[in-house]
Amino acid sequence: MRSTYTIILLVCSNIFMTLAWYGHLRLQQAGISKSWPLFAVILFSWGIALFEYMCQVPANRIGFIGNGGPFTLMQLKVIQEVISLIVFTVVATALFKGESLQWNHLVAFFFLVAAVYFVFMK
Repeated sequence: MRSTYTIILLVCSNIFMTLAWYGHLRLQQAGISKSWPLFAVILFSWGIALFEYMCQVPANRIGFIGNGGPFTLMQLKVIQEVISLIVFTVVATALFKGESLQWNHLVAFFFLVAAVYFVFMK
């Protein structure tokens, strides 16, 4: 169960992270934040990032082998990176027109999945 909770929290964390890092660009495209000063954009992103950390920190604590979880530190990081790119791809293609998944992206994802495989090898 700890691995399931860890993965769910990492997915939630990465949704918030992607929105914090790139959501302001979508708001700018929509004309909502076009006149916001940079400081306001940073505060907006920090507000979203708070929720990212509220998921990321527990995910790492629950999932880390040193706390009774199933994953080593390296495994947690590689899992997080793969989830991050999957979430980013979904958000980018859904919210940003003109962004699309290309063949080279698929090749890169293949290698990331291979990285997960190799990080779990004994």
